Amino acid sequence: MRIFIDLGWFFRQEKKSYLIGVTLLLVIAVLQLVPPKIIGYAADAVASRTIGPKTLAFYVGTLILCGGIMYVLRYYWRIYIFGSSLKLARQLRSRLYAHLTKMSPSFYQRKRIGDLMAHATNDIQAIQMTAGAGVLTLVDSLATGGFVVAAMALTISWKLTAIALIPIPLLAVLTSWYGKMLHERFDKAQAAFSELNDKTQESISGIKVTKAFGQEREEVASFSELSGDVVKKNIAVARIDALYDPTITAVIGVSFFLSVAFGAKFVVDGEMTIGQLISFTTYLGMLIWPMLALGWFFNIVERGSASYARVSRLLEEDIEIRDREGGHEIERKDLSFHIRSFAYPNNPERIVLEDIRFRLEEGQTLGIAGRTGSGKTALLRLLIRDFEGYDGEILLGGKRIQDYPLEAYRSLFGYVPQDHFLFSASILENIAFAKPDATMEEVERAAKLACIHEEILSFPEGYQTLVGERGVSLSGGQKQRISIARALLLNPEILILDDCLSAVDAKTEEAILQSLKEIRKGKTTIISSHRISAIRHADLILVLEGGKIVERGTHGALMAENGRYKKMYMQQQLETLVEKGG
Repeated sequence: MRIFIDLGWFFRQEKKSYLIGVTLLLVIAVLQLVPPKIIGYAADAVASRTIGPKTLAFYVGTLILCGGIMYVLRYYWRIYIFGSSLKLARQLRSRLYAHLTKMSPSFYQRKRIGDLMAHATNDIQAIQMTAGAGVLTLVDSLATGGFVVAAMALTISWKLTAIALIPIPLLAVLTSWYGKMLHERFDKAQAAFSELNDKTQESISGIKVTKAFGQEREEVASFSELSGDVVKKNIAVARIDALYDPTITAVIGVSFFLSVAFGAKFVVDGEMTIGQLISFTTYLGMLIWPMLALGWFFNIVERGSASYARVSRLLEEDIEIRDREGGHEIERKDLSFHIRSFAYPNNPERIVLEDIRFRLEEGQTLGIAGRTGSGKTALLRLLIRDFEGYDGEILLGGKRIQDYPLEAYRSLFGYVPQDHFLFSASILENIAFAKPDATMEEVERAAKLACIHEEILSFPEGYQTLVGERGVSLSGGQKQRISIARALLLNPEILILDDCLSAVDAKTEEAILQSLKEIRKGKTTIISSHRISAIRHADLILVLEGGKIVERGTHGALMAENGRYKKMYMQQQLETLVEKGG
């Protein structure tokens, strides 16, 4: 029952709908008492041979009228109660999605995508059932059961009613016991489903790798094992679920036996008429649904309670990157880094950046060179506030970047990451993702700057070509250039290219860099690359190794130092010469 307290905020919000729905259920519960009574009167009239056409017509008319009213009321209570439960599902999904969009990358390093999907589907559905079918079964079982028992005791025989209800306490004890076991097993079943969901998403996303290494059989075996675990844990839930109906049926059977046995004696002794006994047994038959509904109620509530706990734990996850409302306005855009140390939250022992200090004036170009794992991406992700918790500070216009409103701050940046994510949409929609109202001319201009326009036109559908999930139908170089076009369309104040030219040839790289020089005058550009050719034109070049700045300066100054930068440059020049056949 704790779940109803937890959902109190929603019931208060939708109190009008629930009050109307519950009222209609109560009216139906009262109207259901009429037919058994009419049947009892008719039986006594037949037994005494006093029934006539008018009396019979009255009885039949009353039954039809009650049936018609209940038909209409049952239609409307479904709209109010089940309709409200659908609103709950929508609100929880929206709240969950909004929460997920605010979470930092470290959250997604800890959580699996399949698990998050299970929360937004199966768990939300179980909670929706609690607010819909759960409310129905609770009200209907208590109202119908209560009114029926009251009618049996007050209008027929309180003695026979007391006898018939003797087995009911046993039912309450057993259903409570079943409920506790069901809660534990359903929680495990949902966790297993999350595992399977995650495996499915991962396997389909990585199908190319699976086929390339010939691991189809192993993947199928792994999937079958997880699927078997889901089935096993859901069967464990079903074993408990299956106990409800037989238990309730057995208890009602004992009640029927006691009612008929003692009721027959009361008829013989003259304490009851045969019509009253018929009405009593009819009422007792009406208790079958409330008892079954009560069992179903415990089932629904325990499932909903387990799911609500899972969703609540997710919503309680702390938002690491906090927004600063009413912060400073962004006036200047010069950057200053003063990072003493930084480690990723999931591996605090390993320092990835140490003693990073430099200044970049507005409108300058920064080049960052270094081997894979040297800390280039970590530095850039601190700048766009993907991570916090570092020792030091980053300043924009002389103020800490945390002192600016998050939306206003991030709107300064156009970011092209190493992992080029494209949506399952057209090329046009992918380029215009951050600016949906962009004109076709603007999109084409961005594509030309990224040197992808001609290739797009060569596709059968042109800019309307669907790229498939994560851009599966495109080459690595095409995905990189579409990602660059997406960033260039915004014409951001600060453009960040994180090693995003690795899959294009030298000629295309040079054309893109030349375009950037022409259109980025007066705006800041940051280029991270392991290829010196991409950053040699920069106003300031940083060479990172082991998370530290080991060299800094312009291309000419660094070449004169005879250090790591020159060694990297000469090695790459040699590789280029060899590739050309020299």
